[in-house]
This record gives sequence, structure tokens and C-alpha cells, in this order.
Amino acid sequence: MKSKTKLLLPVITLLFASSCANYLDTAEYFSDELKLDSVFAQARYVRAYMWATASQFTDEGSLHQNTYTPGPLATDEAFTVYGTQHNYNGMRFVLGEITASNGYSLSNQWDAMYRVIRKCNTILARMEEAADLTNDDRVEIVGNTRFIRAYAYYNLLLNFGPPVLIGDEIVKSNEVLEYYDRPRNTYDETVEYICSELELCASYLPQQLPIMEFGRPTKGAAYGLIARLRLYHASPLFNGGTAAKSYFGKWRRSTDDVLYIQQNYDEKRWALAAAAAKRVMDMGAFKLYTVPADRETPELPEDVDITEGTGDPDYYKSWDDGGAAGIDHFRSYSEIFTGEAIIPTNVEYVWARRSGTIQNNTQMSFPNSAGGWNGMAVPQKIIDNYSMIDGRSISDASTRYPYSEEGFTTAVQTFSGYRLLDQVFNMYVNREMRFYASIGFSERFWPMTSCTSSGYYNQRINYYYDANNGRLSSTDPLNYPPTGYVITKFIHPADAWTMDNARRMEKAYAMIRYADILLMYSEALNNLTTAHTVKLGETEYTVSRNTDEIKKAFNQVRHRAGMPGLSSSQLANATEVQDQIEKERMKELLHENSRYFDVRRWGIMEEVESVPMTGMNVDASKTGFYRRVIPNTSRVGARIVNKRLAFVPIPLTEVRRLPSLDQNPGWED
Repeated sequence: MKSKTKLLLPVITLLFASSCANYLDTAEYFSDELKLDSVFAQARYVRAYMWATASQFTDEGSLHQNTYTPGPLATDEAFTVYGTQHNYNGMRFVLGEITASNGYSLSNQWDAMYRVIRKCNTILARMEEAADLTNDDRVEIVGNTRFIRAYAYYNLLLNFGPPVLIGDEIVKSNEVLEYYDRPRNTYDETVEYICSELELCASYLPQQLPIMEFGRPTKGAAYGLIARLRLYHASPLFNGGTAAKSYFGKWRRSTDDVLYIQQNYDEKRWALAAAAAKRVMDMGAFKLYTVPADRETPELPEDVDITEGTGDPDYYKSWDDGGAAGIDHFRSYSEIFTGEAIIPTNVEYVWARRSGTIQNNTQMSFPNSAGGWNGMAVPQKIIDNYSMIDGRSISDASTRYPYSEEGFTTAVQTFSGYRLLDQVFNMYVNREMRFYASIGFSERFWPMTSCTSSGYYNQRINYYYDANNGRLSSTDPLNYPPTGYVITKFIHPADAWTMDNARRMEKAYAMIRYADILLMYSEALNNLTTAHTVKLGETEYTVSRNTDEIKKAFNQVRHRAGMPGLSSSQLANATEVQDQIEKERMKELLHENSRYFDVRRWGIMEEVESVPMTGMNVDASKTGFYRRVIPNTSRVGARIVNKRLAFVPIPLTEVRRLPSLDQNPGWED
């Protein structure tokens, strides 16, 4: 790991930027010998240098292997027995293998983000040297450079906690160590700095971009990041109360004894979060992606309560009228992730990028019998959290749409292009559409229709011990799903990994989706007890716990999934609404790098991670497979639950070299 002294040395070489490998790409290239004086000679070189700087961000879709953040494997939404030596760093994190002295690719981000920051500062300081710089050039370069720098700080804050803010300074090289020894800023200071930078760059950034520039920053991207930061800043872990005291009540800056995380609750932060989300909504540029219903779309479930007060009176209305009818709920959700929806024009993406990593990582879930690795597993907790098709929980299922853990289906059901085979365990019947779009279970039908080799497409996949993709038949002792489930959310029906003509659809990863904005808005409003007037940029917003607003935002997400929304009686209870929001985010944003941050900011990480992980019995044949067991691997018991996992440790070499740089709580040794 490079020290910060080395981290801040002047940059005299440029990284190549692949025009297809990064969401902020450029077709212009530099040789390694090109010096900075040449870079700032012409505006086009400055612009290319800027995009090359942005290319140092890791593909955000890299959430399982070689990760920049602990991600799904560091939560209760994913599990694998794949070797951690192959850089499954989320597993390393919860197994206690990540240390301050060896954080693998997670700790590398500390160094990488500061290199990005320094390059951005260099651009802002020297761009005027380009003799041909026009005002349009200036607007583009300033807006994007400030966004890139703010995004680097955003990544530092979310993963490592409060960073060292260096502003516009280009830190000199070859100075004495004391020059580089700077304390970290507080969490509050960092949030305000990042948000102020994003507010500023938003005034430079366009609201829309040409299709060929998909993935580059826009005004919506800046506003979306502000909304997320404001929500996190308002959440219990960072906003006083029991969680903040428990995790950070004694964490003080060694140089002046100031608390890194303030311990006084401030309700106004929720108001800022609500206003920031509402601003994105009011832009009119984004909405939930939907597909119109057709003859393959199933009818809405019958007998859903639409009584005012106890039920959802809007449920059977058309989608355009605020209801759930008239759209295909399976395709409206699944096509966002599989690549079926046209990526650059998807109206749900507030900010997204093409992701080759997501496409490659689908092989982790593909069956062994079809060229896959079979092992990116989903715990039973996730399965149980999915609702029944009429919106009821599995513990409160109706007689019309019952939940059962006995018996199997006897007929094939086809809906929205999805085929639910016969002999499927009844636990998986009558479930909401997001379940079928996201989860691979035994007896699931895998089309893989791009493959033209007989026997390698249209497969029935099973995970029983002695089944075609069970543990016994695995080509590698680690290539099996230890819970009996795999994540299929990003897999298109045509995707295939082996034999003739096997291809995969192009994938995208959304850093911010409109569904997330709607849920942010609902949560922020729900935490208000009085009206607040707050200012964002030059605009004032007055917000309060308006149940009609909460209902309108939250119910859109539920209706798009084909389920009824919140009732008036539920909306009257803020605790009940928060519970519903937490369950909804767990399903809607599964494997999108939200759960890891959500359980931390809510202060419930220890509570939810302490629940024993279970799955189906993959060491049994079909007759014994369908019962909840703790996976037969030492990894389950080895997973640690500790407050120190709130943040990734800062590299030990940095902390040792710079006396004023305090380590994160729990990582001091």
C-alpha cells in the first residue's frame, strides 16, 4: 500500500482509458510519456485527461469479486463458499480476514480515491493554461471535474467514514512528513462539503446527454447523490440516538477531542433528505420503468382488500391512474437488470453505467451443467421476505393464495414469458413477481436460448445433493449453492455460457434508480414530526410527514411489483411504515449494494446479522432437501458480527506514517 506521501506525488503519466470499459470513457488516448505541460496545452487534451482520471473508478457493478466495497456478501443477502483467495472480499470482511494491515482491494480504494482527487485539483488549477479553451469547454470541464472529485469523496465517506478533505489544494511533493500529517474531518463536515460540491457542479452539468455519452454525470446524477447522502446523514447511525452512541459515542479526533460523529439528534436532516429526493422527482426526467400488459400478463390477484382504511383503494386502478393494473409486473422489474430494456434510454436510471462486470458475474450463478459456477447463493431470509402475490407475508397468507412448505406443483404455469414448472416445491408458488425475477431455486426452468446445442438450453435445474447441479455432481468442490438458491436478477432468458452460439446480453448497473429515490423520499418524510422549511441551492422546500405524499411515492414501487400499497391505518403508524420500507428495500434493491449500507445506517447491523443463516438442505436428496438448515460449512459459524464492521479500515501504513490520522473504531490493533 502506498503511503499518503506517495499518494500525493505529482502525476506525470496518464492511465489509458478504454472506450468500452468505463462509464466515463474517452476515445482519446495518451502515451505514458506525455507530461502534464502537454496535457494543458490544448482543451481536448485537458478533457481527455479528465475522463482518464474518471476511468480510475472501479466498475460499480463489481459487487462480488475484486470489490471496491464489501457489498452483498458482507450482508445477510448473499453467501458463498467460493475461495476468498479469489478476492471475494465481502466474505473476507465478515469472516474477519480483512485487517488494517491487509484490506485487499477494499483498502486499495483509499489510495485510488486520493489519486483521483489530486488529478481533479490539478485540472481545476491548470485548465486555463489551454490557449484554445472556450467557455463551453470551461463549463464542461469544471462541472465534470468537480463531480468526479465529489464522487471520490463520496466513495471514501461511505466505505471508510470521514476522510481528510484537502479542498482545491494540490499537495506539494518532497516535503517533510509533518506537512502531510493532517487529521480527518468529521462526518458532518464531509457531508456538507460533498453536497456543496455537487450543488455547484449541478449548475454546470446538463440534464440530459446524447445516447453515446450514457453514463457520464448529469444534473440528475448530482442531485441523486445529494439525496442519498442527506438520507444517510439523517439516519440513526449518524444522527444521534442509541445507534450513534453505541457505535461512535466515544470516537473522538485525537488532535482536538472533537467527536467524529455528532451525538445530538437533528430532525431537520430528514427534511433535507426529503427535499433532496423531491427535487429529483420534480425534475420530470425520471420515472419507474414499466412494460404494458399483454396476453401473457397474469391478471391481478383477486380479493385484495381495497377498503379505505384497512386496504389499498387504488390497487385495481390502471397504472396511469395510480394503481397496479395495465402493466406487466414481472417484465417491468426484470427487464431493468437483464439487459432487455434499452440501456441508454431507460427512464428509471437516475445515474447508471454499462457494466461488463455484472455480465461476467452472472457465471457465478449459472448451473454447472451449463458452463457456470453454481455458487452465488441467497440465504433463506431473503426468500422468506418476498411477499405472496397478493402482498401478504408468508406468515399471513390468504386461503386463495396459500403459502405451504409441503408438496409440489402438478402443472406448468406460464406468465410474462416465465415458466414455473411442475414438481416445484409449494414454498415457491403464489409469490410476488420480484421473487421469480431474482431467485434461482430447485426445479427452476433456465431457458438459455442463445445456445443452439441440443441439451444445453431449456434445462430444469436442481440443487439436491444428487441432482444435476447438486453438490455431488459439482465439477469443483466449491461450485454449489450452499443455501439451495442462487441470484438470477441480472440473467436474461437468452443468456448462456457454453456450447454453440452462447452469448450474454449487455448489462447495466444503476448507481441510483428512481425506485430508490421514491423509497428515500418515503423514509425521510416518515421520520418527520413537524413541518420544516429547508433550502437546496436557491430553492426552498417545505416538507412534513404528509401521508398522502408517502403513500404516493411508496405505493408506486409496490404497484409496479404487482402488489397493494400501504393502507391508511398503516400510514398512520410511523413505526409500521419504517418496517415496511425496510422490507421493501430488501426486495426491490436486492444485490444492488444498498443492503450493506442500509443495515448500518439504521443501526440494525448487529441485530440482523446475528440471525442464524439458513437455507435448504443441499446435503440431502430431494426427499430431505426442502427443510431449513444451517448450511454445512464452517463459514456460517465463522462470520463475525462486530461494530467495527461499520467501516472498512484505513490502511495501517497510512495511520502509522501520519500521527494525526486516526483509525476507524475497532481497527486500531
